[in-house]
Amino acid sequence: MLAKIVFLFLAFIAVLGIFGRLKVPGGARLASLKRKTLDAKKCPDCGRYQIGQGPCDCRKGKR
Repeated sequence: MLAKIVFLFLAFIAVLGIFGRLKVPGGARLASLKRKTLDAKKCPDCGRYQIGQGPCDCRKGKR
């Protein structure tokens, strides 16, 4: 009984590995879209990611 459970578990992990290696159509397009949204959230001056709507910390003293 225990050997059957172990075998099913290993088979399930193998199937997950096979599906993990498959290429999704349009996957490169989705990756570039994610990259563009991350680049848009960076400060143009210092390159740090901006969180929220306010100015970056590097610009707070320049106001």
